[in-house]
Amino acid sequence: MELMVVVAIIAMASAGVSFALRDTAGAPLERDAQRLAALLESGRARSRMSGQPVRWLATGDAFRFDGVPDGALPQKWLSDTTRVVGTPLLVLGPEPIIGPQSVILTSADAPQRSFRVATDGLRPFTATPEQP
Repeated sequence: MELMVVVAIIAMASAGVSFALRDTAGAPLERDAQRLAALLESGRARSRMSGQPVRWLATGDAFRFDGVPDGALPQKWLSDTTRVVGTPLLVLGPEPIIGPQSVILTSADAPQRSFRVATDGLRPFTATPEQP
């Protein structure tokens, strides 16, 4: 009886550990997606503040913000494997309400995983995982 209790405790502990482990293959992509959402909001705020349009443009393995002083915002991904799929251009203002916009990020290491960084034009940009 004691042996069965011990086996049951070990089984529950190993099940808990397996559920607690995360898939780390997509962690760099998720960080880049969350960072891009924050950077886009920063560019949007700068555009509203200056009254000048700010454009975000993906350029292969990097990106840039047109309409923002050089060096004011980062221009490289955290991971060298992050890539943009589809539309590489977003317009961030200067109007407080912009049209719906989105960009999809994927990774060369895990092409089956992707994140959509999007706004409906009113709410802030958010990063959400894309469903395969």
